[in-house]
This record gives sequence, C-alpha cells and structure tokens, in this order.
Amino acid sequence: EVQLVESGGGLVQTGGSLTLSCVASGFTFNDYVIGWFRQGPGKEREGVSCIRREDGSTYYADSVKGRFTISSDNAKNTVYLQIDSLKPEDTAIYYCAADTYYSGSYYWELQPYEYEYWGQGTQVTVSS
Repeated sequence: EVQLVESGGGLVQTGGSLTLSCVASGFTFNDYVIGWFRQGPGKEREGVSCIRREDGSTYYADSVKGRFTISSDNAKNTVYLQIDSLKPEDTAIYYCAADTYYSGSYYWELQPYEYEYWGQGTQVTVSS
C-alpha cells in the first residue's frame, strides 16, 4: 500500500535551518505529486510546496518562497523540504502528502483536498 513517512522535525532557534524528509513507498502511478503542508494549533492545513514526479517541476506558496526548497532523490524514494531562516510563525506540524494525478494547476496542488494519502506528520518548533 501507499505509505508516506516524515522525519526531521525538531526544536530550532529563529534564523536556523532544518531539512525534513518524506520517504514514499508503494507507488505505481505515473504522474503523481508530492506536497508539503503544515498545520499550527487550531489552524487549517496550509500548502507550502509541491513537486511533480513527471517533470520535477516545483511550486511554492508565496509565504515561504525564498526560504523553503523542495527536492527529491529518486534512488532513495525520498522528497525533502529544506527550510532556511526559520521564523516562529513556521511552528507547525509538517505533513507530506501524495496526489496520484496532477490536477493541471500548481495552485490547486497546494490545496489539501487534492491529496489522497498523508503521512503522520513531524513537529517543527521555532523558538526566539
């Protein structure tokens, strides 16, 4: 079955960096998308970045552009999210998710409803 496992979260000082990992398994799809989302306490999930398997295209929410970098290592079946210049408002549980077919719009690929499979999440806490 499809499985996504996140890791790499932790407690980091403001201005620090962190790299999250998402190991994916069980995929037999051709044009799927892996997205990163985050959810703070009492807040809705927010899409921050995604990467399309077919061509490697990436997309970022305006709020994180310039600080977040998504990448993939196909040999390791892993997608990474590097976060630089961390801010307290980045504090959240970070999830990776899989959409089995690209919707045709990267904007829509930052919406949680597009995704069928989700990992369990990894906590990122940024202290001042």
